[in-house]
Amino acid sequence: MSAFVVGLTGGIGSGKSAAAACFAARGIAVVDTDAIARELTAAGGAAMPALVAEFGSEIVASDGALDRGRMRRLVFADPAARGRLEAILHPLIGALADERCRDAVSPYVILAVPLLVESGSYRERCQRIVAVDCPENLQISRVIARSGLSETEVRAIMAAQASRAQRLAAADDVLDNGGDLHHLEIQVADLHRKYLRLSSQIAKANC
Repeated sequence: MSAFVVGLTGGIGSGKSAAAACFAARGIAVVDTDAIARELTAAGGAAMPALVAEFGSEIVASDGALDRGRMRRLVFADPAARGRLEAILHPLIGALADERCRDAVSPYVILAVPLLVESGSYRERCQRIVAVDCPENLQISRVIARSGLSETEVRAIMAAQASRAQRLAAADDVLDNGGDLHHLEIQVADLHRKYLRLSSQIAKANC
């Protein structure tokens, strides 16, 4: 694994993807656990046989991928189903994330994990944690606009995640994404310089 891993997290609609893209634009490797999950649950994905065996063929969409809407409704209606889903996906996601962090060639790696605060195993992988933060009403409006979910559905997702206060308490650094993209980019540029300095210090110490 890269010697310096920065965990990037934030609630749904906070702007994690925008922040990750700002780091990537500076040549930094981004390992995104959501993207890995989508790979694993695409048609022919490595997780699909175990998911079908556990939940039945009704969770497969017409294109052969996981029907994410159906699975989302299932796990929110049945907490035990969430545990069964996570028991299949999390080890596979974690193994791929470790592999990609280890193979990264940039000075540091951004490990983007929506549930980083909730997951002790991911927190232990990271030298720093940066939280993308914005007001909760802005999170809700962003998710509704991009996904078509109802406010009730969005609030249910948020309720299953760490609270805003918990994420801020766990963070070493915070990106305020309550403004526009330019405001976010300025903050990322500052953190980028900081992480380059810290990663260089670690590299020298390990020589």
